[in-house]
Amino acid sequence: MFSKILIANRGEIAVRIIRACKEMGIATVAVYSTADKDALHAALADESVCIGESAPAESYLRIDRIISAAVVTGAEAIHPGYGFLSESAEFAGLCKQYGVEFIGPSPEAISVMGDKSKARQVMKKAGVPVIPGTEVLSGTDEALKAAETLGYPVLIKACCGGGGKGIRIIDSPDEMERAYNVASEEAKISFGDGSLYLEKQVRPAKHIEVQILADEAGNTISLAERECSIQKNNQKLLEESPSPAVGIDLRARLVKAATKASSAINYKNAGTVEFLLDSEGNFYFIEMNVRLQVEHGITEQISGIDIVKWQIRIAAGVPLIMRQKDVAFSGSSIECRINALGPGRVAFLHIPGGYRVRFDSALWTGYEVPPYYDPLLGKLIVHAGTREEAVRKMKASLCELVIDGVPNNIEEQVAILSDPVFMSGNYYTDFFDKRGD
Repeated sequence: MFSKILIANRGEIAVRIIRACKEMGIATVAVYSTADKDALHAALADESVCIGESAPAESYLRIDRIISAAVVTGAEAIHPGYGFLSESAEFAGLCKQYGVEFIGPSPEAISVMGDKSKARQVMKKAGVPVIPGTEVLSGTDEALKAAETLGYPVLIKACCGGGGKGIRIIDSPDEMERAYNVASEEAKISFGDGSLYLEKQVRPAKHIEVQILADEAGNTISLAERECSIQKNNQKLLEESPSPAVGIDLRARLVKAATKASSAINYKNAGTVEFLLDSEGNFYFIEMNVRLQVEHGITEQISGIDIVKWQIRIAAGVPLIMRQKDVAFSGSSIECRINALGPGRVAFLHIPGGYRVRFDSALWTGYEVPPYYDPLLGKLIVHAGTREEAVRKMKASLCELVIDGVPNNIEEQVAILSDPVFMSGNYYTDFFDKRGD
């Protein structure tokens, strides 16, 4: 087992990883930008190293500085969390080159899944259903021809995309040129690659994902699915597990497909296979996230499996002690992402408590939310015996949560939970479009 791990991230996920390490008796190193000098993750770690200015490009995206910090402090491994460098094949490869274990999959697996067009090809070959679409497009003329064949509406998507960036819905030919150029430019800025491909839009659709764990010995398990269909501007806002739309038979098929996807690229560590589920029960591979997901906590709640600890164990060569037959889940868990809607300083903070209520956050009273990073303030997670009980518990917890001084979306989350469409479980990714929000 590792004796010291560097966490190449910030905010709530850095705090989450540090806590897991402390429970495992592993020393931690935090890296921080000048904007995060007073951040909670920097205070909680055993050691902290400043790696640059506030902008991510000058700090959390500086591979050279992060690896140097690991080497200087004697860290044996680096946990990338999510976002930033967590899906960088270059970063994973350089960690290996400098003798530091990357807590995640191999650079080769990251590379394959990082190219969405290439990933589609691999999944088709492995027998995993994919949405009808194209390979990499050469320009708008080819995109127009493909869209005519596929039939509108279509999605233009970044080959190296993620987090909802580089995606545009196109309903008619006259929208193509502008959407193509905007998506390509956004992808170039966000990922350094403006290449695009086209997919038929599945509408209506549910966004369903399956968490997997795979060890170096070739053992792979799939945990229960998560429903992530409550999205705004292609960003998830609320997740629940299990999905109210997935029964025993469909779950078995999803697990089988997720395991096939993982095996096709010899995947190791934690990952998530994402699918679109149509109204007739057909599902299609979207992508595989080769990292820890923001919403991993709800899977932990219903499965009793600490995913972060298992990431660390697998990277250290420890085999999984569970097999698929051993995987079970109980009850229902919901996560609400609490986002900042603008700048501010936390004047007063009250975190709700109670049985199986969890708030993953890096906030503290007096903390000034920096404008340079993701607006996530924290993740409120509840677990109960049934979905109805979980909804009631989440509403009560949201009403108790107080983050004064920073505009946030707590009230919006209460409104979502109170919506009859959400309560029915029969909601899709167009939830906000139908509400007119």
